[in-house]
This record gives sequence, C-alpha cells and structure tokens, in this order.
Amino acid sequence: MARVLAAEREARADIERARLEVNRIAEAARADARSLAERTERRIRTVTGAFERALAARLAEIDAEAALLDTPVPLTPGELAMLQGAVHELARELIGAYP
Repeated sequence: MARVLAAEREARADIERARLEVNRIAEAARADARSLAERTERRIRTVTGAFERALAARLAEIDAEAALLDTPVPLTPGELAMLQGAVHELARELIGAYP
C-alpha cells in the first residue's frame, strides 16, 4: 500500500511539475507574441511615416508645379501680333467680309 501511495504522490508531483511547465511555456509564448506585435507595430509606423513624408514631398512638388502653371506668361510681341492677326481674320470671317 505504501508503494501505491508513494507512486500516487510521485504522479501528483509529476502532474504539478508538468502543469507549471505548461504555464511557463504559455507565458513565454504570450511574451513572444507581445514582443512580435510591438516590433510589427514599430515597423508599420516606420513604413507609414516614410510613406507620409514621401507623399508630402511629392504633393509639395505638385503644388509648386501647379503654382507655376497658374502664373500667366506674357506674350512676346511676335505672339501678340499673330494673335491680333488671327482675331482680325476670325472677325472678318464671322461677319462675312473676306479679303
């Protein structure tokens, strides 16, 4: 009987050690998962930040180009003469006064 009780105590001790080991492994796995999540979040923030900076720079370039396009370019005297000639010719055609 004593052997049976000793074997039972040993089995209970083994079960308790196994339970403690399972808890240790589970906690280590949770810690690893938290660490991975934190690293992933940092990497995502880094990539997102780089993308946002690149996007802001490109938008600034586009805005600068748009500002240049909004600036009127004065006509040269030759261009102005050509435009006036084209307007006069169009006006003659519209009123039916051909040269």
